[in-house]
Amino acid sequence: MSHYLVELYSPKPGWLALPAVQRSQFLDGIKAGMGGLGELGVEILMLGQTEPGIDQASGHRFLGIWRFPNAKARDVLLAGIKASGWYDHFEHVNAAGAGGGFSSHLAELANA
Repeated sequence: MSHYLVELYSPKPGWLALPAVQRSQFLDGIKAGMGGLGELGVEILMLGQTEPGIDQASGHRFLGIWRFPNAKARDVLLAGIKASGWYDHFEHVNAAGAGGGFSSHLAELANA
């Protein structure tokens, strides 16, 4: 069963104050750290800016959606994000769960 992670994040004031060179150095490190994730079966489904004009929009500026073959692969990514110092630069919220379908989700809601 696939596992999923949804990230919502926005730059903190410290990120906005960083010179472009330091931002580039940090992001180059992030890019380098992503290299082995494909071998773990990690898939990026979407990374980008959020659309603020939708009903009940999040105030976060960016969105990431990931798919994993198992919770262990997800946890490897989350550990790497934390170790990179990402949370020092971005206000960040994670939501994760295993794959399911519409009917099973309706049952979960009914039993909530």
